[in-house]
Amino acid sequence: MTATDWITAVLLPLGALFALVGTIGLVRLPTLLGRLHAAAKPDTVGLILILIGVAFQLPDISVATPLLLVVLFQFTTIPVLAQTLGRVAYSRGESSSEHMVVDELAEAVRHAKGGDQDGRQDRSPGD
Repeated sequence: MTATDWITAVLLPLGALFALVGTIGLVRLPTLLGRLHAAAKPDTVGLILILIGVAFQLPDISVATPLLLVVLFQFTTIPVLAQTLGRVAYSRGESSSEHMVVDELAEAVRHAKGGDQDGRQDRSPGD
């Protein structure tokens, strides 16, 4: 076996292991935000490890260039999507605060809904 075969033999199962851990976390975690984290982080890392392992088996770097584009697309879309979905779920009250250690988003959501720090609704001067 060559060095590229060894690298591929390590990266492909490692990527599959990350995907498996993400899938188990998606099924086992109790909260929406935990499941969202399990769906986004390990699966992204797993896919990237698999793509790097595949790239080592390709004959030329020009053939592996599209894989680099897929990796960049994954890094730019999945974390942003997970953060956006988590924020929407939180602002709609779909996530429970009993599992949160720190709630840094509560004040921002309260201001976005039009309330002040006391929880009262802001009124326009014409009301």
